[in-house]
Amino acid sequence: MVLALLVGGVVVALVVVGLFVFGLRRRLIQRSGGTFDCSLRWEPPTGESEPSGKGWVYGVARYNGDRIEWFRVFSYAPRPRRVLERASIEVLERRTPKGEEELALLSDAVVLACRHGGVWLELAMSEDALTGFLAWLEAAPPGQRVNVA
Repeated sequence: MVLALLVGGVVVALVVVGLFVFGLRRRLIQRSGGTFDCSLRWEPPTGESEPSGKGWVYGVARYNGDRIEWFRVFSYAPRPRRVLERASIEVLERRTPKGEEELALLSDAVVLACRHGGVWLELAMSEDALTGFLAWLEAAPPGQRVNVA
């Protein structure tokens, strides 16, 4: 009986510590400001008549100079999972989520089809975040090529 209580207490303590570290990581990412909720789909499937909801990963993006650092929400990793350079991002299309995507993304999301250094990707964010993202892209230093659809 005592052993079962001890094991149960240790399990509860580990869960509490894990949740605390998870929340602390999110706080540290957002500490410097300039963050927004942003789902990402790297190399989305092409040629589909209606996009599927597969491949979307929920995350938080953070502006950092001429880069956007993208972190997975459900992760303990302290470093960004992807880094997008402003000079390499090319926005190709803007659309609303279709079909299964509506279930995989946040309710007010707008999907941007982009190319980053030859790799296709899709970003999904709110209208407010989209306005900030496009303004950040257009605010590139003079002489830098920027393509915003």
